[in-house]
Amino acid sequence: MNGSTEAASSPRLLVVEDEPKVARALREGLQAEGYTVTLAATGEEGYFLATSEPFDLLVLDRMLPGRDGLDILGTLRRKGLLTPVLMLTARDTVNDRVAGLDAGADDYLVKPFAFPELLARIRALVRRGRGDQLLRLSVADLVIDVPARAVARAGRTVDLTAREFELLEYLVRHKGTLVSREMLARDVWEETERGTPLDNVIDVHIGRLRRKVDQGPGARLIHTLRGVGFVVREGEP
Repeated sequence: MNGSTEAASSPRLLVVEDEPKVARALREGLQAEGYTVTLAATGEEGYFLATSEPFDLLVLDRMLPGRDGLDILGTLRRKGLLTPVLMLTARDTVNDRVAGLDAGADDYLVKPFAFPELLARIRALVRRGRGDQLLRLSVADLVIDVPARAVARAGRTVDLTAREFELLEYLVRHKGTLVSREMLARDVWEETERGTPLDNVIDVHIGRLRRKVDQGPGARLIHTLRGVGFVVREGEP
């Protein structure tokens, strides 16, 4: 088993891949993006880890020595494991994709793939998985109803645009933690390669969000750490 020493708050990924070069490349690339990565080289090891440790996402190769990825996935789902699964495969036929999805895969990516596409799919699945676990968010007197996309502050409805809602949800999910502009560009705007910096766009949206959320007599919740990023918390950071 191989793991990283990333912070405990980082999304935890289990990568089940028997090709050593591919596994190492995935681990290094994903760790560079802030994920905590554990590797498993066989189906049995992957199954053991998936059922004994908590992960935010499983990246599961279909063709594995000893135990096929589809068999592992089907068994995990029958045991009630709801962790999102991204299946990797060298097979690119409709029947193969259908088989993977029917077994319980949340997404399906064919080798060889572009790493930015893998990242985008992982981000989407991690967001979906974490969102299912926590559908009502709050900090101080601010409440977010995620399924209804509704926001209230001290009982007052806060009307937000779709982008403002996504931005506030992300900040509140990371409440008490510094959120950099790079994180927002990657996870909210979904820009994997920032040819043109989004700093000005992000700052404009933060300004609008602060005017809507922090108006009134309540304590300020959205704080800017100049040159560093933003943090949502009750009281000064």
